[in-house]
Amino acid sequence: MLVVVWEYRARPERVQEFESFYRPDGPWSELFRECPAFISITLMKDLRDPLRFLVADRWTSEMVYEEFKRGIAGRYHELSDRGRRLYERETEIGRFDFLD
Repeated sequence: MLVVVWEYRARPERVQEFESFYRPDGPWSELFRECPAFISITLMKDLRDPLRFLVADRWTSEMVYEEFKRGIAGRYHELSDRGRRLYERETEIGRFDFLD
């Protein structure tokens, strides 16, 4: 399994929009659900910093995730561009797998 973890710093005036955009029933999840290898999105808000968020996307494998992104590159970049107005910073924390 692949878990891609992103860190975001939301714009103070856009927090609600940010949450709607990145939550599990938001547009990212809608796009990703087109791929059978997509499992879920988790949106987490920092308890001490209301502008800091983590987003974890779960996929069956990194290879399938990358293939899917290439196949929908235009739509992926369009959605990414729409989201940029909602945050000050976006950082890919890393790509992880669950250990048994």
